Amino acid sequence: MMTLAELYAAGRKTVIGSLTFTAEDIVRFARNFDPQSFHLDAEEAKHSLFGGLCASGWHTSAGWMQCFVRFWRDEIRRLAAEGLHAPNLGPSPGFRELKWLKPVYAGDTITYAVTFLEARSVASRPGWRINTILCEGENQHGETVIQFESKVIEFT
Repeated sequence: MMTLAELYAAGRKTVIGSLTFTAEDIVRFARNFDPQSFHLDAEEAKHSLFGGLCASGWHTSAGWMQCFVRFWRDEIRRLAAEGLHAPNLGPSPGFRELKWLKPVYAGDTITYAVTFLEARSVASRPGWRINTILCEGENQHGETVIQFESKVIEFT
C-alpha cells in the first residue's frame, strides 16, 4: 500500500475538480443551511454588501469536499488499474485557517485543488499517519475564493 507522501510530492498542487454554482443551487443550499438574504433572494442580494446573489461559504466548502471525494474515488480506480493499492483515508480530525476570500456568485465555476504539505506517524497507532493538506478553490478569473488547511487520517 502506498502512502500519500509517496503519491504526491510535498508542495505540488493537484486539481481535484470544478463545480459551477447556479442560482438554483445557491438558493437550495441556503434554504437548508444558511438562510441569509444575500444567499436566498437575487433582488435583495443586489442591495447587500456583496451586490449580487452569492453562495454561502459553507456551500463552497461542501463543494470542495464533493470534488475531493469524487477525485479520490477516481484515484483509487486509477491506481488499481496500475496494480497499485491506494492508501486508506479516514476522516479529517479537523481543519484550520478557513478563509472565504471572495464571494462566489451565481454562474461562477470554482476549480478546487489540494496540495500535500506533510505527513507524520501517529505514535499511539502503528500504521496510522496524519497528513496535512492545503485545500483551495479558484474562480474562473483565477482568484482564490476559499482556502483552508486540513488534516487527513491515513491508516493500514
